[in-house]
Amino acid sequence: MSSLTTATLAALEEMLQNATCNLPHGGIPVHLDSQGVGYLVAEFVPFVLESIREKPIAHIHGSASGLTLERVAPALLSNSLRELAQRMRSAGLIPAWRNEEFAYYGNDGHEYFRVERAAFRSFGFQSQAAHINGFTSAGTLWLGRRSESKQIDPGKLDNLSAGGISADETVVHCAVRELWEEAGVPEAIAQKITPAGKLILLRPHPPHGVHHESLFIFDLELPTNLVPVNHDGEVSSFIELDLAEAAARILADEFTGDAALVTADFILRRNRFR
Repeated sequence: MSSLTTATLAALEEMLQNATCNLPHGGIPVHLDSQGVGYLVAEFVPFVLESIREKPIAHIHGSASGLTLERVAPALLSNSLRELAQRMRSAGLIPAWRNEEFAYYGNDGHEYFRVERAAFRSFGFQSQAAHINGFTSAGTLWLGRRSESKQIDPGKLDNLSAGGISADETVVHCAVRELWEEAGVPEAIAQKITPAGKLILLRPHPPHGVHHESLFIFDLELPTNLVPVNHDGEVSSFIELDLAEAAARILADEFTGDAALVTADFILRRNRFR
């Protein structure tokens, strides 16, 4: 097993420190009343403002200084955002439409609205995802390789399993579901996941907009006789790597952006325990 160098560990630390970055110039903020909740990149601004001007949408107001959402009942605001998202989709501004909704939660834990999953990046809303580090007693990690048919990051390395948390779904339910669908981990084993923290990712993601996400991290020790197998077609294969090789592949940009952060966090935590 190869060893992790000080330089490699420092590079992983720097990656985590840079998980959030400055938003691109030329866009406008999205506010829920006076609270910032999102960001429209410059490429989307003209269409959105013109669309609202020509055909107003209840509870959504736009100007050159920003897009403002009224603080109304979540069902009402959700309907308004769905209408705007559909207009943007028709204009080709929301690729990778999923027919699945995410919910937006404020700092107080309340849900304020929900809208199409792909639209979260278009509006720069913060979504939520569950990521599971699958490790073995030998100190290796199981990683999945995303299917080439995936609309986002095809062929990139990913965690053992990971997925966005749909509206009406809890974090743990999502983690257990994804473990079975993506890696074939039985529920009796999946229920042994251990919470390992949360990371915030914020970065431009052209042409989709802004990727702003809370990454809920879990660790799961896999039995030595368990070999992951995909059930939903979203993973093409699995590989088992030691931590040094996993780190090298992170730094070679072989991972998805969020899986790179989650795996780097795991490697650094394991190194601190030694």
